[in-house]
Amino acid sequence: MKTSAYLAVDLGAESGRVMSGSLANDRLQLKEIHRFQTGGVRLGEHLHWDFLNLWREIKRGLSLAEPSVRSIGLDTWGVDFGLLDAQDILIGNPHHYRDSRTDGIMDAVFEIAPRDEVYGKTGIQFMQLNTLYQLFAMVKGNSSALASAERLLNMPDLFNFFLTGEKANEFTISSTTQCYNPIKKDWDFETLNKLGIPTKIFGEIVQPGTLLGKLHPSIAQEIGYSTSVISGAGHDTACAIAAVPALGSDHIYLSSGTWSLMGVLLDQPIISPESMAAEMTNEGGFDGKIRFLKNIVGLWLVQESRRLWAREGFKYSYDDLTQMAAKAPSLASLVVPGENRFLAPKNMPDEIRAYCQETGQPVPESKGAVIRAALESLALEYRWVAEQIERITGKEYSVVHIIGGGTQNKLLNQFAANATGKSVVAGPVEATAIGNILIQAIAMGEISSLSEGREILKRSFDVESYEPKGKAVWDEAFIRYKKLKKENNK
Repeated sequence: MKTSAYLAVDLGAESGRVMSGSLANDRLQLKEIHRFQTGGVRLGEHLHWDFLNLWREIKRGLSLAEPSVRSIGLDTWGVDFGLLDAQDILIGNPHHYRDSRTDGIMDAVFEIAPRDEVYGKTGIQFMQLNTLYQLFAMVKGNSSALASAERLLNMPDLFNFFLTGEKANEFTISSTTQCYNPIKKDWDFETLNKLGIPTKIFGEIVQPGTLLGKLHPSIAQEIGYSTSVISGAGHDTACAIAAVPALGSDHIYLSSGTWSLMGVLLDQPIISPESMAAEMTNEGGFDGKIRFLKNIVGLWLVQESRRLWAREGFKYSYDDLTQMAAKAPSLASLVVPGENRFLAPKNMPDEIRAYCQETGQPVPESKGAVIRAALESLALEYRWVAEQIERITGKEYSVVHIIGGGTQNKLLNQFAANATGKSVVAGPVEATAIGNILIQAIAMGEISSLSEGREILKRSFDVESYEPKGKAVWDEAFIRYKKLKKENNK
């Protein structure tokens, strides 16, 4: 196999990077070219993405690559978007999904389009950050931006437009919006019309691996070379799942990062009262697969605690925090990570402590105890989700494949095995970039299929295995955790 170079531009909620991937001798070699911070920027009362800064950092990363690049693929988080006017000018900085403009909007939507009707058409987990609720908040607010918009592009599609001049709505990222109907395989125009959301802004949906064309000449001149741009799997989780080092679908995957996305790959969506009650979602994957999963608030609680302590003058690495957590008492205090109070608190450690006090649990005073409470609670949420998946699909899974940056947290990996009672295989760390590159290589004809790509990555990257321990104590903790979830849902 001849040597080739592909560039994966991967933007996460906390950081972005440009990675180079080369295929040679049936191996994939990765190299980080550029890494930068992402995060939100508050302007007045609202939280935005700093689109211009992200754009500058992307171009900087591309300019640092060797000019023999075969193609570029870009992925980001889901749900957020930009709006273009009739002259293809971006209307303002895109809002951040944690912005407060969607507070209370879900109930307003359900007064017009009932909850079960919305789920029945979209199969998407109800989260106030979904594109559907962001757009309806704009409708309710008589947004001049929405009134003048001619096209909606989710974040990866928006960056691809400015790279190439081509407007395309890619399937995997479109499926996160709760504006897409996976049965009809088109936008849910009926619900959009009911809510007064202009349907003209939704364009044709293209499949992952679509060749958009060459870099715009002005961009090629700026970075020093021209190459092809692939509209790959625009959603970062779809890329990560493409890089699970397992053949077939006889496993549960868990993409671990700021968010944890846990599920299985299916040929068809499951949209039922049971899946709605379990808050399961049906998102698009590569090769037309459905990612039947649940979005879980992941390492966000840890990240926000670390950020606040850094602001107070305590500069801890993630390894530091994990070591502190390992020394704290086991399963002393639990929280439900998905509670709204943890979505965007002013002080995450204090919010965790307040929750424990309000629920009659020991209050985690030390920093290590706070982190341990977050990690153990997250592992118990994994068990709850795994049980829902097995109940709804009617199938048992003995292995959980954890991929993404969160695999570096070995303590959490062991907790995941302990809580679920399943074998855990962790790795690769750079799953999102790897999946991005594999999809590009398939699109460019260098790899024949995703199965071939997974065989390559199995030869290229090490994984680490964890077996469950302490069944009795984790079973007892799960009973306590389920009681907390039940109380929260009242």
